[in-house]
Amino acid sequence: MSSRTLEREPGLLVEDPDRLLAQAVDGLRLSHPELSAHQVLSRGQRRLGIALGVLTLAGLIVDTLTTLHVLLGFITAAYAAAVWYRWRCFRRGADGGSVVRISDEVARAYPSADLPRYTILVPAYREPEVIQALLKNIAAMDYPRRKLEVLVLLEADDWETKDAIRRARPSKYVRVVVVPPSKPQTKPKACNYGMQLATGDIVTIYDAEDRPDPLQLRKAAIALAALPRDVVCLQAALGYHNYEQNRITKWFTVEYLTWFTHFLPGLVASGAPLPLGGTSNHMRIEALRELGGWDPFNVTEDADLGMRLHRAGMRTMVLDSTTEEEANSDFVNWAKQRSRWYKGYFQTWLVHMRHPAKLRRQIGWRGLVGVNLFVGGTPALAALNPIFWLMTVVWFVAKPHWILALFPGPLYFPAMLCWIFGNLAVVYMGIYSIRLANREDLLGSALTVPVYWVMMSVAAVKAFVQLFQAPTFWEKTVHGLARR
Repeated sequence: MSSRTLEREPGLLVEDPDRLLAQAVDGLRLSHPELSAHQVLSRGQRRLGIALGVLTLAGLIVDTLTTLHVLLGFITAAYAAAVWYRWRCFRRGADGGSVVRISDEVARAYPSADLPRYTILVPAYREPEVIQALLKNIAAMDYPRRKLEVLVLLEADDWETKDAIRRARPSKYVRVVVVPPSKPQTKPKACNYGMQLATGDIVTIYDAEDRPDPLQLRKAAIALAALPRDVVCLQAALGYHNYEQNRITKWFTVEYLTWFTHFLPGLVASGAPLPLGGTSNHMRIEALRELGGWDPFNVTEDADLGMRLHRAGMRTMVLDSTTEEEANSDFVNWAKQRSRWYKGYFQTWLVHMRHPAKLRRQIGWRGLVGVNLFVGGTPALAALNPIFWLMTVVWFVAKPHWILALFPGPLYFPAMLCWIFGNLAVVYMGIYSIRLANREDLLGSALTVPVYWVMMSVAAVKAFVQLFQAPTFWEKTVHGLARR
């Protein structure tokens, strides 16, 4: 491939693609290697892991029962702390004071001449079924066309999506960017490539199946102009347009209602790092470039970017505007997506815990607690759940003495309280969220959500295995499965 030109697509001529690709892949790794997930474990983490493994093995040999009591006590404390932290975030988020609200009337009345230039990045791979609908949804957005730029980021071998875009005959502000082939083949690498070509003052990402609020760009631009300069990112809420399709989509919808209505605003109110969503986060582009863009080796690049943003002294807030997506209706497809998210959370936690003391100095104790309980704790505890579910079933069926020995009174009662009140609290948060959203039709799904937790645990175990076998492998989520 020439170092001067790429193949021509509608409205595009890229110069020096080799340099752009090198920066997209290695920019963060070379400038801030300690913040890149190109290695799963740092040298210090490997040594610590080996030391803890040897210490645990020695304890099991010398005094098996006492060692298991210590491990179970630590895990019980972790469960209790995670439930407490989520409940605290939920209560703070319920106050609603951490959400930026711009009314439709204000958004429409704002002078178009005062709006900044906007770049929309659309990373897509083999999405011919939905890409035309996305381009129509973007065309329906209320934003001056002379200030709008849409960069559709495609892989070189994605001929189906290229053909679908050609058939759609997109407007002049839509440009197709062909990302040269390289490893890793991930969404953040494509976004880094597109970021270098962006001419907007604000940049956002929309996935191929998104249906954004038509006024979302206006609302984000107006809000960022009014907020302090250290607020560099606004995360819009995400919802689902096919929530009634089956039980999986309903569980997914209950989860997202709780996440974007309460948990994320609660994190903002707590001053904790905010794991961004993979779409509809609106950023000042100079801040994004200062941070080095996205980490192409992290498969949950949005969560990682939220962490780095907070560490740099920048802030994120939640925008009262919704982008509708397609909820996964197929279990296998859902598990692929969720295991990728969990694997990325593992990666993000490991990267930012390489130097805990430095992290504490940058984000404070509250932020450090949030990183461990929210980012690291979410996938880790989901992966541990099946062990305790299995022991519970075995106890009620056979009541073996070895389980009785594992849980003496001082450990049994705290663990039982954590199990009862923790589960009730999580179910209650889902019910409260659907009630607040006037979605009583989801009550059955909120009450049966423990079945959904089993699905989460399957995905978490898969993510942990893949973390060491294929850390940068991006499992493709198939879209277009929603009933028409």
